[in-house]
Amino acid sequence: MASFVTEVLASSGKLEKEDLSSKISKMSRKVEDTKEEVCDMINKRYGDFLPSLQGSEELMVQVDEVSKEMDALKNCIETEVQQNIHVAVAEYAKLKQQLEKNTIIMTMLGHLKQFHSAMEESNKALLDKKYVDAANHLERARASVDSLKGWKTSQLPLLSALSSELTVQRENLIYHLGDEWKRLVIWSLPSSKEPAGLKSFLKVKLNLSHGCTKDGEAKPTALLRCVLQALAIQGDLQHKIKLFSQVLLKTMLKPLVMYPSLSVRVTEQQGEGTVLALQCLEESNKERSTPSQVYSKLLLVLRTLYSHLLDVSIGDKKLSAILGELIWEEMSKCIIHECLLYSIPTNSSQLEKYNTVIKETEEFEKSLKEMEFLQGDSTDLLKYARDVNCHFASKKCKDVIVAARKLMTSKMHNTVKITPDYKLRLPKLPVPASELKVKHDTTKNEITMENKKQLSPWSMCLPACRISESVQQLMELALNTLSEAVGSSTQCKDVCNLLKFPHLAAIQHNNCMYLAHHLLTLGHHFRAHLPQPLSEGVATFVDMVPGFRKLGAQCFLAQMNVQRAELLERLSTAHNFSNLDDEDNYIAASKAVRQVIHQLKQLGTVWQDVLPVSIYCKAMGNLLNTAITEVISKIMMLEDISSEDGEHLHTLCQTIIEEGPLVFIPLAEENKNKKYQEEVPLYVRKWSTFKELVIVLRASLQEIVDRWADGKGPLALEFSSSEVKNLIRALFQNTERRAVALTKIR
Repeated sequence: MASFVTEVLASSGKLEKEDLSSKISKMSRKVEDTKEEVCDMINKRYGDFLPSLQGSEELMVQVDEVSKEMDALKNCIETEVQQNIHVAVAEYAKLKQQLEKNTIIMTMLGHLKQFHSAMEESNKALLDKKYVDAANHLERARASVDSLKGWKTSQLPLLSALSSELTVQRENLIYHLGDEWKRLVIWSLPSSKEPAGLKSFLKVKLNLSHGCTKDGEAKPTALLRCVLQALAIQGDLQHKIKLFSQVLLKTMLKPLVMYPSLSVRVTEQQGEGTVLALQCLEESNKERSTPSQVYSKLLLVLRTLYSHLLDVSIGDKKLSAILGELIWEEMSKCIIHECLLYSIPTNSSQLEKYNTVIKETEEFEKSLKEMEFLQGDSTDLLKYARDVNCHFASKKCKDVIVAARKLMTSKMHNTVKITPDYKLRLPKLPVPASELKVKHDTTKNEITMENKKQLSPWSMCLPACRISESVQQLMELALNTLSEAVGSSTQCKDVCNLLKFPHLAAIQHNNCMYLAHHLLTLGHHFRAHLPQPLSEGVATFVDMVPGFRKLGAQCFLAQMNVQRAELLERLSTAHNFSNLDDEDNYIAASKAVRQVIHQLKQLGTVWQDVLPVSIYCKAMGNLLNTAITEVISKIMMLEDISSEDGEHLHTLCQTIIEEGPLVFIPLAEENKNKKYQEEVPLYVRKWSTFKELVIVLRASLQEIVDRWADGKGPLALEFSSSEVKNLIRALFQNTERRAVALTKIR
């Protein structure tokens, strides 16, 4: 039987619209029949799971044949419409509309056909372990389902069944890929109940199954490449590598850094794969591994992983790059805190030798870049190694502080005798270009500095007495520290600034006040128990009180001035808090405020439990007052504050209001500090003024007038009328409402 299209084309004359209508009606019925059969087959296949391979193949052929007939008829209709457009436009448009409806249905049936074909091909590829093909076919099936969902006229009830089947097939593929991954990458780990330690890490093994090329070189197998690429297509590769990286870091890389006696053994097992196992070769007396040892152990692991697992390209990057992004930050921090930190020299004479460590770090990173574990030029690890001078200075400061504190807290009754001829032994220093004559002591490598014109030998000498041994040792510690700083880098010279530490200034203040307090009553207490000449002398102890008080006050006030200067210096970087609608200006201002809060918090922590509570609160209040006074001054100087500027200023000031009270932590018991945080207005003179300014920055004209309240409101208590007027002119545009508001501020 000839097809519909053949019958139509067989007409000798013009295509009559009645004949055409009949043809389209027949075609519509045929399309509907085909649609019902295809949907029924798809539903049985993916909904009821009935096997019907032969019938489904016949239906797919039928869909193709009907599609071809539809295309031929559509072309014929379009040609006929063009020829008869002046006669029957409406009739032909109706017929074409019917045909287009049929076309949409056929397009949907085509997507169903593509879905079915893709799913069949995916199943076949999965059985043959062609995982990449299976993943690609599933993506085609997913695209077909998405296309069906995109048709607004699509009301197919089996879309849910198709989506479910697609999900099942995808999970099935992921399961098989995961199963293959487990066979290729096999971890042997200690029990989770076993405590982490050297013994438990000795049970860690990693077996990498691989094939061998003809020349015997071990490389990732084709199966492994297929598994990894299929995981990438399905979007599950990142998850798999992330889990792998976490186990690798926790059980292998970090332990190799932390335990000097731990090493890694790589064993090639013929036909089975490569095994990486942690082992303890010998009991090491070292507490920490050297950087060279750590780098060697880590590179052995990473090179083995690269050769047998990670030398696979996924898209535009290798798998090693993906793993590197996941492990590098945490691994580098571990190397810094568990290895490099302890390799910093304790003596300035060892600093030059540290260049070897810097070169080893550079070579380590170079090797990682060659395997694409690392991207870019400079990392935190290499920066840390290169900044050895800063780290040395910091470490030296801590060591000196600990030693000094130990000496200052030692028993005072352990004394040594000081005689008038006692001379402080100074270390040998570079000869200065001056008139001083230097005499060398060749036996003890020490010098004595004398001027040509000398005073009496007994001038400026201490009288014979006993001093605490700890004081003498403290002076020797200071001399050794100063001697080591001579000729060192700028960073290393910073260790000489110990006397500027706020903690020491507070202790010095306390020491002086303690002595002054007891000297007031010491003479009175002992007067009746001492012989008359002595008791008269004891009474003069009170004369020393002003001197001690002045010494303590001067030391602490000098420290306060240093802190004030630092606060003002930080605020000077805020560009006067102007034009904050510019992103750079706002970032600078925000940074300045954060730095001020950080400085005050650090200072509050340093002085915590050291200063008396009253002195602590007055000192912190004074410094916070300095900061907010400067902020108020800068804001009051602004002549134009846009609405965006006002919001930014309000945000910055609100940060100070919220975090400012938190710097008041005079006591170590945190729950007891709340009282002092609530009493901030008692210690910060401009606190109320500052809070009023913050309210004004976001207030309306009427709210400002209300808070002024004819000079009797809270705003009037903190600002003068001229200051309030200037704020209004800066915050609001020149309107009649602003003029009226200004007249009320008087």
